[in-house]
Amino acid sequence: MSGRRRSYRYVGPAELKTAVRPGDGGRRIGSAADFGGWTLEQSAVELAEPFTFVVGMDGVLRLAPRRSEHVACAGGDVVLSAGEISFMREADRWTVSEVSNQSTGYCPDVASWAEVARALDAVELRRPSGFTHEVVFRRCPDCQEHNIVREDDFVCVFCGSDLPAAWNVDPTA
Repeated sequence: MSGRRRSYRYVGPAELKTAVRPGDGGRRIGSAADFGGWTLEQSAVELAEPFTFVVGMDGVLRLAPRRSEHVACAGGDVVLSAGEISFMREADRWTVSEVSNQSTGYCPDVASWAEVARALDAVELRRPSGFTHEVVFRRCPDCQEHNIVREDDFVCVFCGSDLPAAWNVDPTA
């Protein structure tokens, strides 16, 4: 991708975005110190579960409890990526153990990994070289439903039409 960053608008149920209130949003994690402080506020049980994340348009990671909606974590805003992330303690530092682009509200392309990697690098977290679980999202050109492509079967589960090879979830992107 050239100098232009792809952004993702919320494409999920309208009522979830309508429920987002000013001040909603995940915890902004812009530095190693931010992450360290955030981990101290989490219980051991919480830290053992995945978290909802988004990378905002400012390139900064935002974290929220797993059962949070991505649109709430983003404060209703456009994002550079979204998904779920897990952390583990390795020796004397935190690392990312798993990370995916699983967000049916934003349906980010797997290419959004670059933005996630930059945000994690800014926080000085050791990370994998890509999403540990990639989700391929497509919008059916015929029935307009959002699909998750499984096993490279680019066929709409709703109407049986062929799905495009390239990401197309947001027609305005």
